[in-house]
Amino acid sequence: MEFRRYYRPGGRYFFTVVTYRRQPILTQPKNIERLRQIFREITKKKPFRIDAIVILPDHLHTVWQLPDGDTDFSIRWRMIKHDFSATFQEMPLSNYQKHKREKPIWQRRFWEHVIRNESDWRRHIDYIHYNPVKHGYVSSPLEWPFSSFRNAIKKGWYGDGWGNNEPESLKDLWIE
Repeated sequence: MEFRRYYRPGGRYFFTVVTYRRQPILTQPKNIERLRQIFREITKKKPFRIDAIVILPDHLHTVWQLPDGDTDFSIRWRMIKHDFSATFQEMPLSNYQKHKREKPIWQRRFWEHVIRNESDWRRHIDYIHYNPVKHGYVSSPLEWPFSSFRNAIKKGWYGDGWGNNEPESLKDLWIE
């Protein structure tokens, strides 16, 4: 099977990025802060807007808006993964990884979905914010500290108690 990405100029995309063998390396505060710093640095070098994000122990989900005329989300992910891996010191490397100069931090690929319309965008934003509850880490999205949920509340996207139960918008949506 041939793997193809769909590049749409100025597009909005939902992404899932997973750690190597789903290692829970994103639970450590220093790793979360480093990842946040890298996102800030990369958005300065290669601008994009993050509509929503959630960082879980072994993966993250996010929705990005690329600038008009820009299609290259792949280079941004390459830069983010590279910069994070370059500063990550905590995992022993196998001889193969040393030879290839690889660190077992991220799965090689990532999954993307082109956001088609406002309804599709909304469902993916809801999915991101409900994900910590879905995985059983918390009972409410508000309890998860590594998410854009609080910013979404400030923007008026959610009311009190949203996500305490599975939202209707997510009943038939499967991602992961």
